[in-house]
Amino acid sequence: MIRFVRLLLHFGYQEAMSCLFPVFIFASLALSKFITIPGLARYDLLLILCLLFQIFMVKSGLETRDELKVITVFHLIGLALELFKVHMGSWSYPEDGLSKIFGVPLYSGFMYASVASYLCQAWRRLDIRLTGWPKPLFAVTLGCAIYLNFFTHHFLIDVRWVLMAAIFLVFWNTRVTFRVTHERFFMPLPLAYFLIGFFIWIAENIATFFGAWYYPNQKSGWELVHLSKISSWFLLVIVSFIIVAELKHVKARRSKPFDSRTGTHT
Repeated sequence: MIRFVRLLLHFGYQEAMSCLFPVFIFASLALSKFITIPGLARYDLLLILCLLFQIFMVKSGLETRDELKVITVFHLIGLALELFKVHMGSWSYPEDGLSKIFGVPLYSGFMYASVASYLCQAWRRLDIRLTGWPKPLFAVTLGCAIYLNFFTHHFLIDVRWVLMAAIFLVFWNTRVTFRVTHERFFMPLPLAYFLIGFFIWIAENIATFFGAWYYPNQKSGWELVHLSKISSWFLLVIVSFIIVAELKHVKARRSKPFDSRTGTHT
């Protein structure tokens, strides 16, 4: 029992530290719901707070500059998705703000960036390693197909269930291992995807409750976000994980000595 409690406390601490950025965003959403600054729109305040906290994360050493690059990529990917989804009426941001572009406040990109922040932090803090990772051709192609389906399903057939089947085929032999104190544990990668997606769905309910954005069925009053959104977050987490994993692999290969005789990294 003592060993279990010790491991649980250590794991909980590392997870909490990995979630600093998402927790800050949700705390800002909650406080800005009830506290207003005259002359400063809520969405603009949230953007300023996110920018300041991002600077703090890097300056304090909680995030590395390499992790900042990954987070910036996620910010741009998420913002592109937001612009399209808001245009298609999937959800909306009802409040005014100077930092809104085509109905999308710029702070929204940080919500996607916070997922990347969590992945990067957890990867480092829990010493995450992958076994049985598929070839880049399969992983990257699947990630691109999932991301594109978020756009194309508005015009073509939604193939998310086909993509989910492909996920289990591609990652069938993949395991994610992580270290808690001096012990290593593992779980199937699709299970890790689902767990992260489920907790993001919970966070999404909190965000919509505090008015971060509204789905069409929430305009007349807050309702629980539909359970089908778990599958969307499940797929988006996979895209996020693939990007982080492939960038980690590229960095690892570049850090190895280059053998000029064979033309490869040894």
